[in-house]
Amino acid sequence: MRRLITVIAAFLCIGAAAQQNVGFRQGNLKSPVVNEDNTVTFTVNAPAASKVEVFGDWAVGHGYGLMEKNSDGLWTFTTPVLPSEMYTYRVIIDGVIGLDPLNPFTCRDVGTVFSIFYVNGGCADYYQVHDVPHGSLTQEWYHSDALGDVDRRLSVYTPADYGKSRKRYPVLYLLHGSGGDENAWVELGRTVRIMDNLIAEGKIEPMIVVMPNGNAVKQAAPGETSENLSYLPVMTNQLKGYKTGSYEESFDEIVEYIDRHYRTIRKKEKRAVAGLSMGGFHSLFIALNHPEKFSYVGLLSAGLNTAFLDMTKPAYKDMEAKLKNFQKEGYDLFWIACGKDDFLYQNNLDFMKTCDNIGFEYTYHESERGHIWANWRQYLLLLTPMLFR
Repeated sequence: MRRLITVIAAFLCIGAAAQQNVGFRQGNLKSPVVNEDNTVTFTVNAPAASKVEVFGDWAVGHGYGLMEKNSDGLWTFTTPVLPSEMYTYRVIIDGVIGLDPLNPFTCRDVGTVFSIFYVNGGCADYYQVHDVPHGSLTQEWYHSDALGDVDRRLSVYTPADYGKSRKRYPVLYLLHGSGGDENAWVELGRTVRIMDNLIAEGKIEPMIVVMPNGNAVKQAAPGETSENLSYLPVMTNQLKGYKTGSYEESFDEIVEYIDRHYRTIRKKEKRAVAGLSMGGFHSLFIALNHPEKFSYVGLLSAGLNTAFLDMTKPAYKDMEAKLKNFQKEGYDLFWIACGKDDFLYQNNLDFMKTCDNIGFEYTYHESERGHIWANWRQYLLLLTPMLFR
């Protein structure tokens, strides 16, 4: 009997702890609230605080708000009218930076976790789940001899009808930027939702999307390798193997793995490679070194600053000659996109001048703002309808 009582007491303790967490939300308070005019109101319940602030990515640089306190100890701030987008933000309470205590929805960007919200009525509608057929996301491991005889992880999106037919599909290889990993385009890029929604509307060709890990010396995202929690997220330029050419030279292994394990159309006309920032740099040289494999290329705010790189590496040398050869081999689309406030804007202009000087044809899209996920999600919305048509 004593043993039974002890077991029951233990379960009661567990239940109490669970109930404590369930009850963490503070009454009926809600934050943020997207108002009818697309302003957004943040609320923080901190009656003992002397200063509360909120900052996020709704303005050039960072949006900022100094919150005002009412007689109930609630701090509030309302933004200007915001365009449709997915936004990230954090709050500062007496100098301590953290998440919004009233908002359970978050995402990680490199080593920082942010609270998130959506403003509907435009592009953000594509970043959310709707009542449409849903594709599948698989995270799996492939073996790489070129990068050290190790297993490496990648994320693969397959469209909703993949498991219901025997047809073959074109493939988009979608590459992340510095500090990212195989999760970045899923979590921050909202790729799965974008693909589901665009396919359902008939705006894009159903396709497989492969999102590999682009950190040459890391097998997978932080917390997903045998290093476990000792591998903390860092910018890729702090790791060995950054832009040495080893990743670009190993990319054949990924293409071969996907072709073996998925029903792909094994033709260059049905393959695309695109990436943001560092991933744009990778995409450029993967394509130039494999003109027989890719007919579509997307450079999204591409990291084309080569000032501190060894451009004599086999993967990088003779870029102009490789561009000429790529054009000779033929391609369907070479798409470049960059924001006017992007710190890589001039590098992209310089690259396009090089292309102009040798008569290399490309399509250019220029947007507002800078090196941010708001641009990269919108670039994906623009690029994918042009693929495989």
